[in-house]
Amino acid sequence: MMYATKIKMKQGCYNSKDLLEIDSIYIEGCTNPGFFKKAVLYDYLKEHTGSIRVNIYPYPNVVSALSGRGEKYVRSAPDTYGNDDLLDLPRV
Repeated sequence: MMYATKIKMKQGCYNSKDLLEIDSIYIEGCTNPGFFKKAVLYDYLKEHTGSIRVNIYPYPNVVSALSGRGEKYVRSAPDTYGNDDLLDLPRV
């Protein structure tokens, strides 16, 4: 299983709570761990649904999503409070 363990926001958006402002996500548990752009993860998850989870309990799946403007991004299944756990990962 692969896990998203930290996120890198777009320049000037370090404190943002907007998923579209995530630039890249650090993935562990694969042969080449590191930061991957959200559009790359979007494409990967279209073929490998359920293969990446957020490294925060209850470890929700990372899923692909498309913004209203057609921008590829990823999000996690919402927790019981409706929050997206990707945004709670450490930021670098």
